[in-house]
This record gives sequence, C-alpha cells and structure tokens, in this order.
Amino acid sequence: MNKGELVDKVAEKARVTKKQADSILSAALESIVEAVSDGDKVTLVGFGSFESRDRKAREGRNPKTGAKMEIPATKVPAFSAGKLFKEKVKE
Repeated sequence: MNKGELVDKVAEKARVTKKQADSILSAALESIVEAVSDGDKVTLVGFGSFESRDRKAREGRNPKTGAKMEIPATKVPAFSAGKLFKEKVKE
C-alpha cells in the first residue's frame, strides 16, 4: 500500500474527503518526523513507538575494492511495533 492508497482508506473510514485525509496524514507524519529528529520518542499505544537510536562507529569494507574502511557513528530512526500490532500481524 502506498500513501495514495492509505489516504483513500483513511478518507473512507473517517468519512472525510480525500483532500482532508491527505492533509491530516501528512501533518501526522511530519509531526512524527520532527519529534524523532528532535530526539523525542513518539508512542502510539497499540501501534508502536518511533525514536532515534545511536549507531556506533564500525569497520566496514568497500564492496568494489574490498578495502577496510571506518563507518562513522550516526543516528538512525527506529520503529518498534506495539503489542496489539504484533498480535494482529501474527494472526
């Protein structure tokens, strides 16, 4: 499912126009991205949690040459599915 299909589903379930659903979905996603990039954790009970995690520096290899190289430390976004989400997928 892509964003357009998700907008269609949200509009149908919430009984709003597609334009309104797109606006709401975009605002929600932007808010999550902003919060996580600011270092906050976003928890949606039953769905899951979004947060940023620190990835340590590590040694890697250049796939072309096979030469060793240092991969720098960085922050990455992470998602942890909630209990209800996991149970629903498990069924």
